[in-house]
Amino acid sequence: MSTVIANKLQVEDLARGATFFGTGGGGEPTEGAKAVLSEVEQGKKISLIDVQELSDDDLVACPFLMGSIAPLTKEKLKEMEMFGLSKKIYDYKGMMATAVKELANYAGKKISAVVPIELGGGNTLAAAAAGSSLNITIVDGDFSGRAIPEISQGTPFLADKTIYPISSVDEFGNICIIKNAINTLVVERIGKYISAASFSLAAQCGFLMSGKEAKETIISGTVSKCLEVGAFIRKSRESGQKVLDPLVNEVGGWLLFKGIVSAKETEDKDGYYWGTHTLNGVDEFSGQTFKIWFKNENHISWKDDKPFVTSPDLIIVVDLDTGEPITNTNLKITDRVGVIGMKAKEMFRTSKGLAILGPRHFGFDWNYRPIEEVVK
Repeated sequence: MSTVIANKLQVEDLARGATFFGTGGGGEPTEGAKAVLSEVEQGKKISLIDVQELSDDDLVACPFLMGSIAPLTKEKLKEMEMFGLSKKIYDYKGMMATAVKELANYAGKKISAVVPIELGGGNTLAAAAAGSSLNITIVDGDFSGRAIPEISQGTPFLADKTIYPISSVDEFGNICIIKNAINTLVVERIGKYISAASFSLAAQCGFLMSGKEAKETIISGTVSKCLEVGAFIRKSRESGQKVLDPLVNEVGGWLLFKGIVSAKETEDKDGYYWGTHTLNGVDEFSGQTFKIWFKNENHISWKDDKPFVTSPDLIIVVDLDTGEPITNTNLKITDRVGVIGMKAKEMFRTSKGLAILGPRHFGFDWNYRPIEEVVK
């Protein structure tokens, strides 16, 4: 049975839930919601189908956002103006839809369905909006079960699928095709530098595969799960009850910390948003500290300066009172937050999964420990 998104409340719930699983990244949720809402306001009902409903001969593609989520500085805005990068012609939906069309034109094939690369307020919703605008089937699933900074960190890589050719369209109308590359890490690097050239996110589309291959790689049911969790947060808040503890129970996670953001160190480099957030504990965590290192998304944490939960497990920051998830772009000093941890999908806990999403991949000299062992 398909999940249908047909009104503003559902769009907001989907954006909230996708941002929750976006672990600090995954694109800007307001832009993602705007993209889907523009479809719903035309009277469209966005249906998400189970991957098993695809025909083995269907051609599936994956549109995604590529680039840093860092806020633009005055210096960068001035530099953009020098290059003539001042008039945007595409929003999230327009970029992604154009990227899908450009890939189809280059490949000379009809794309039957689209699937998000990850869960995130921007990426998941913009992919759905692009599919809807093109009247293409939207799959209820993704390749990561969370948000990821590198396109080589999804299930297609684990299954040795080819991710190129890739089309790229930025907000200003610059269009490129990545025809070939020597490996997936280079595809990621080229894609990031294409987005960095225009100082903005680009929409790219790749991962062409048959319906049969899609059934082997897509993590099923994750988009509808975002909708459920987003609605749970809203309804808990509306009922007047405290959100944090029920939310932890609802997602089967762990409460890692409660605190106030006391420091924010960030850097916009190589097409990624890097940084560390420091939290000072409140309530039962008073007197303790918590640090989170991110590369677009949250990946490494320390509790009282000792290594704690890491990727591939999820580190999720929410407003302490409302349960509203907060992206790293929007998290501010003095924000009162709760930190929730969740288990990663099992395929990312294998040796191959850890090689692309574990702490050593991000340059940290220690081995991954499963969250359920760390929090004992």
